[in-house]
Amino acid sequence: MELRQQLRGRLLDWMMQAVNELRAPTLSAAVGDVLEVGFGTGLNLPYYPSTVKKLLALDPKVVEGLPPLDERLRRAAFPVERSSLRADGELPFDSRRFDCVVTTWALCSIPDPLRALGEMRRVLKPDGHYLFIEHGCAPTARSAWWQDQLNPLWCRIADGCNMNRSIDRIVEEGGFELTSLERFRHGGPGLLGHMYRGVATPSA
Repeated sequence: MELRQQLRGRLLDWMMQAVNELRAPTLSAAVGDVLEVGFGTGLNLPYYPSTVKKLLALDPKVVEGLPPLDERLRRAAFPVERSSLRADGELPFDSRRFDCVVTTWALCSIPDPLRALGEMRRVLKPDGHYLFIEHGCAPTARSAWWQDQLNPLWCRIADGCNMNRSIDRIVEEGGFELTSLERFRHGGPGLLGHMYRGVATPSA
């Protein structure tokens, strides 16, 4: 494992533990054969319910050799298959394969989120569910304006992360129907703390 990749993995792991309390409520409805897009360092693994049978973990930058990740994989209560793939490319999975698709703080950094959501919809069973929690556009005009102004700089320094995406609109335009949506302010920097948590099903 290269030093740069190792440092990136450790920093990502440390930073994303700040939202661990939000994981279990987001993942509580996960069931069966699950596709997780944006697996990162596997922080979701301890929070999946016993209804999950198998997880396919997708990430374009697979982290290897990180002790906390290795321990999470070892303790997982179900098989975990990892794949180094972009979500907004053509996924090499059969249509209607998965019972559930999950993203947690991933849509912000996918270059083409609509294409990615289209592929997620394709591989999700018609009665399956898309579970997500993402940060995005603030509900107030002033905060949203600042997000728009600062986003180009933030995107360059934060590995492609966008702070100003309207997650609910993107999910619907990507071919899903929202069955529940919560918007709330979490801790941390104000411009990054506006959360969208929801459940969606493939549009008819």
